[in-house]
Amino acid sequence: MGNEDLAFWLSWCIEEYAAEKNMSSSDVAANFEKTGILEYLSENAEILHTQGRDYILGSIDDFLKK
Repeated sequence: MGNEDLAFWLSWCIEEYAAEKNMSSSDVAANFEKTGILEYLSENAEILHTQGRDYILGSIDDFLKK
């Protein structure tokens, strides 16, 4: 996945998670950076982006519970 595609993918994850949790995108982005989820999403983008929205958001929740 190229840098531009990865940036779009991470933005999509942030926006979708923010909508799901009724949070601001900036709060979600800050939380994702602080918790390391952006690195996790980047490293697993090739696999995760082929999954559905619910699976991806569930994976984010699972990661954040650790």
